[in-house]
Amino acid sequence: MTTPTTAPPGTGADRPQGAPAPAPDVPLADDVATVAPAFADPRALLLAPVTPATWRGYGQAAIGFPWLLTVFVVAVTAFWLGVGLVFLFGVGLLLLIVTLLAARWFARVERARLRAQLGTDIPTPTYRRATGTGAWARMFAPLRDARSWVHLGYAGVAWLVVTLTWSLGIGGTGWALALLAFPAVAGIAGLDHPDVPLWFPVLIGVVSLWLAPVLSQALTLLHVRLARPLLGPSRRDLDEARVRAEQERARAAEDRAAVLTETRTAAVGAADEERRRIERDLHDGAQQRLVALGVELGVARRTAETDPEGAAAALDHAHREVKETLAELRDLVRGIHPAVLTDRGLDAALSALAVRSPVPVTVDAGEGLDRASATAQAAAYFVTAEALTNIAKHAEATRAHVTVQVLDDGADPRLRLVVSDDGRGGAAGAPGSGLDGLRARVAALDGSFDLVSPAGRGTRLTVEVPCAS
Repeated sequence: MTTPTTAPPGTGADRPQGAPAPAPDVPLADDVATVAPAFADPRALLLAPVTPATWRGYGQAAIGFPWLLTVFVVAVTAFWLGVGLVFLFGVGLLLLIVTLLAARWFARVERARLRAQLGTDIPTPTYRRATGTGAWARMFAPLRDARSWVHLGYAGVAWLVVTLTWSLGIGGTGWALALLAFPAVAGIAGLDHPDVPLWFPVLIGVVSLWLAPVLSQALTLLHVRLARPLLGPSRRDLDEARVRAEQERARAAEDRAAVLTETRTAAVGAADEERRRIERDLHDGAQQRLVALGVELGVARRTAETDPEGAAAALDHAHREVKETLAELRDLVRGIHPAVLTDRGLDAALSALAVRSPVPVTVDAGEGLDRASATAQAAAYFVTAEALTNIAKHAEATRAHVTVQVLDDGADPRLRLVVSDDGRGGAAGAPGSGLDGLRARVAALDGSFDLVSPAGRGTRLTVEVPCAS
């Protein structure tokens, strides 16, 4: 059990319970690619007047100009009115508190607006909570929250940026269109025009028609980069998030090291147990048969001249011993690594297991099994062999089903094996059992081993191992 400790100031102790951890800083290149592609791609720079980013910037400026102007005027009025009334029975403080709470609401709406119009996601910041438990402490907490004050400042700064976007972007585009239309309008209406060639305003209009969207994208990028620190988490929150992320990674690494230590120990134990089994099988099986074979051959040699029929019988017995010894050796080798798995692949090896099983087994093999390593395929083979053996001995099942496939979800494809039956269930991987050995084998490969066996409803064994194991 971990003993709770008191966090020192500045380490996130004032974060509301349940508040999401702030996201890390968004690189400038990501925002450039989203709202100002003209500064990242030469083709987007050339086509700036017709790129969607330009028109998204125009749209947010058209909506943001009256919206931010209204909020800015109301915020300035409420702030100075609250400051002026501070000494009037505390009415000013109440007005400032209401203004700051409204600033939080405004920030939430503004983040949603920028997300909807520009596709930029600004995470929700964490607000300072009351340090005491009383009603007064909770009521006056917004006055001590720097984020809420920063939101008020954003209203004015953003309104200035949006005003420039409106003037230089939308106004510049209108000016460019007017210059392009001027020669035609002047010619049709017979208007006087300055003593300059008519192609000159057309040239200025073309340049302006390209320059205005570029300026609009630049100002929209400036708007987004200002909004992130003013509407989102503070620098302290971001630093704390990094520290927490590093601590989580360190804990995960420690847990991973502990798991690897356990699985390595289990794998060494399983390998030692397998070695002892092979030695026992060789000593009790093939070795004894070879000794008996030598005795039979010796008898046949000694009696070949005096008792030809006895020698022939001894040779027949020796021949049977040779065939049985070969069969035992084949079974033993199959238990170490089946030849069919190497020669014909996992699908054929599982089908061979299904054919030998006394319980009817259907095998459903997906494509791309050869992408799995030999170690991963061997693990799937031995899990299937042990599972089918258990089904035949203990499950009282009428049928079984084996499914194997490669799950490719990106950089870490996994080999997934499912063995199920309709038997009596109740299976458990007790320590020292065959299932426990399989669990250790799978864990050593950084795989997962899931056994579901409710009583009376069959058994389902699911194993996943990395294809690169």
